[in-house]
Amino acid sequence: MLRLLHSCLTPRWIVSATVAIIGLLSVGLMALLLQDNSYIKSAYVSLTTVPVQSEASLVPVIHDGDKFTATSGGEPKLEKATFVMLVRNSEVHDARSSIRYVEDRFNKNFHYPWLFINDEPFSSNFVKMTRNLVSGNATYGVVPKEAWSMPNWIDRQKAEECMKTMESHKIPYGGMESYRHMCRFFSGFFYRHELLADYDYYWRVEPNTQLYCDITYDPFTFMREKNKTYGFTITLHEHESTIETLWPTVQNFSRAHPEHIHPNNALDFIVDDQKNITEGSYNLCHFWSNFEIASLKFFRSQAYGDFFDALDRSGGFFYERWGDAPVHSIAAALLVDKAELHWFYDVGYRHQDYMHCPEPLAEFHDSGKCYCNPDNNVDSSSHSCTKEYRRMRGDSGEQ
Repeated sequence: MLRLLHSCLTPRWIVSATVAIIGLLSVGLMALLLQDNSYIKSAYVSLTTVPVQSEASLVPVIHDGDKFTATSGGEPKLEKATFVMLVRNSEVHDARSSIRYVEDRFNKNFHYPWLFINDEPFSSNFVKMTRNLVSGNATYGVVPKEAWSMPNWIDRQKAEECMKTMESHKIPYGGMESYRHMCRFFSGFFYRHELLADYDYYWRVEPNTQLYCDITYDPFTFMREKNKTYGFTITLHEHESTIETLWPTVQNFSRAHPEHIHPNNALDFIVDDQKNITEGSYNLCHFWSNFEIASLKFFRSQAYGDFFDALDRSGGFFYERWGDAPVHSIAAALLVDKAELHWFYDVGYRHQDYMHCPEPLAEFHDSGKCYCNPDNNVDSSSHSCTKEYRRMRGDSGEQ
């Protein structure tokens, strides 16, 4: 027996036993500390316990009253603002891409809520795959039927004939009725949606868009503190064939409602040669509205309501193909003080073929803030209305 015991007491066995004893003593000591010291206990638990997201947490959450605060302690208080995305179930992956850009470049530090809107109910798969990406609350809504259908004063047969003609002329989206519903919804109905009722500002996000620069401040707070009404990144010329009667309709509105035309307006952005509204012609310039950060109070105003109603009654959303971009742009140019417009020059942004990329290398690129190629900046192309915007501002246009 002694020989057997002696044969077992090898150096390797002694080391193993020592390690085991030390391990048991460590566990006992930790248990004692956790029992007697609440500070160490809470710290230990926080380091070792990882919360698991349940299916229940994927249920859409709507903000409660005025509690527009971030979802975790110590974060900045939020403005009454939200991201808005009009999107179909089939666009879930394009939506996820855009969400990730916005979250990574900005919202991971602020946790603003998201509002997703569809012309049909969202699928459980869409909710689950998007809710997992947002850092704030998420709400999912449906477009009201009256906001996604032809009003009773529209001659459907005439509208369908116009669509066929535009399609035969290869006008972009010329034959699509759904595109017209989208443009009309964003022109006159999105800001009336009940799920936006408690918000003062929105940031429109399209599926399949990219953000190329870190945004380290709060654009919503900037809008409020600087008294800005409408913010954009890209300006373009509209397809003239889609809005042939839009400007005459606007001119008629200005004659009927001179009280709504702001005396310090931005007419010089949309009309050349310093002519007035009734004498000048629309130069087709508009803010590309797939990115816009704007005041909902402006769209809810009497001035904008009268403006949209005049346009809507003319039938141009269906007989032609009026986009929400020129509608928003003309309204912003005429109905508010031009000082309330803001070019988010520091926001690198891309959608489809057009990209805005801030150009100063030291500030935006050498610093690592942006990673876009300024050589591909749309601002210097013939498609852009940067020149007209700078002319209207009388400065570099970067603010």
